[in-house]
Amino acid sequence: MNPADIRLVLAAIAGIALAIVLIVKGRLHPFIGLLCGAFAVGVLAGLPIGDTAKAVQKGVGDIVGGTGLVVALGLSLGAMLHLSGGAQALATAALGVTGPRAAPWATLGIAIVIGLPLFFETGLVLLLPIVVAAARALPDDGDRDAAKLRMIMPALAGLGVVHALVPPHPGPLLAVEALNASLGLTMLYGIAIAIPIAILAGPVLARFVTPGVKLTEPVLSDPVVDLVTPSRGAALFIVLLPIVLIAAGELGKLVPALADAAWLAAASNPVLALLVTNLLALPLLFGRRLREAVIQDAIWHETMEAAGAILLAIGAGGALKQVLVSAGLSDLLARVVMMYAISPLLLGWLVAVGIRLAAGSATVATITAVGVMPGVVAASGASPELVVLAIGAGSVFFSHVNDPGFWLVKSYVGTSTADTFRTWSLLETVISVAGLAMVVALSYVV
Repeated sequence: MNPADIRLVLAAIAGIALAIVLIVKGRLHPFIGLLCGAFAVGVLAGLPIGDTAKAVQKGVGDIVGGTGLVVALGLSLGAMLHLSGGAQALATAALGVTGPRAAPWATLGIAIVIGLPLFFETGLVLLLPIVVAAARALPDDGDRDAAKLRMIMPALAGLGVVHALVPPHPGPLLAVEALNASLGLTMLYGIAIAIPIAILAGPVLARFVTPGVKLTEPVLSDPVVDLVTPSRGAALFIVLLPIVLIAAGELGKLVPALADAAWLAAASNPVLALLVTNLLALPLLFGRRLREAVIQDAIWHETMEAAGAILLAIGAGGALKQVLVSAGLSDLLARVVMMYAISPLLLGWLVAVGIRLAAGSATVATITAVGVMPGVVAASGASPELVVLAIGAGSVFFSHVNDPGFWLVKSYVGTSTADTFRTWSLLETVISVAGLAMVVALSYVV
């Protein structure tokens, strides 16, 4: 590499390191820390300060404008399922028809279904209290804590794989848009590899890592509004509707006679699919009480409280990504791939892993990685759908102390810090590495 390339790489490393220090040591919100890191990258890379500011504004605008609506609508849907008790009804019913031996597999399936339209954190808050309560009822086989974890870890695995690999989660969805990948194919490939990965990282891994782990009483969350629980059919309909709408729209495009149908384009739009689902969820989950002020206040307070922090953080991640692109890192990576014949799948995974370990957030890791990969995809001719999945796999590598999800899991499961590394961090790493392996294997088939 020439001196200008070396300067750019060092500027990127320094800017990301500054963001980490401000967030981890300075206790600043990721929104401020990432913005500072973005400006540092621009200045150190030699971009004029005015151009750096414009790149920051563009990056925030692109992310919030493109993914922000999906984030907000997904959060409101999660709030409705939480407050109405709909998710609890689904999970309780599914666990009720399985015996102790099949319970871990039931929790895995429930987590994948419930996790499809929801953020990881929302799914965790919805599902873990139910799973923990069911785990308490298991027969005592001499190691009750291990038995509980053998139910809890499959739930974490199910939530983790759909968060990393299956749109319309914000990270994979943004990657689809940035790399001009097919949403339908990405969903199809993602679900195909997510199921075996979840089995490996959940029920299989749990049998090896849970013996000897001791649990304390976890922090649990319950709906704060006293409501009649909606029917299981209504809750399942609401959970699956956005996925069915998007999938139907994308698959319909493969039929020549329907390829130009306006209604298919509308159905496959995640914003419209989630908006329609939100509008149907209100009467189906809350019935006549949906017009009560206390119900509406609870839904939108829970939604907006979470949305503010998430939108600011991912917006700042978009700013860092755009400054890296404007400084030329995307072009540099494209040249490196062509010069050294590095697999674009491996490169995308490694970039996401680096950002994940540095910044902690899977979504920020995805946003930053996809921002510098379009040139690589164009130069190499790699499948953009598989690059999206490789980046998604890299974005969940080894959750540790700078990841809010690490502390959320620790609190809800009741593990010590050391045992959270032993269980949750290892689980995420298995998802990441197995995800890369399966994406590479898939590249020889499609």
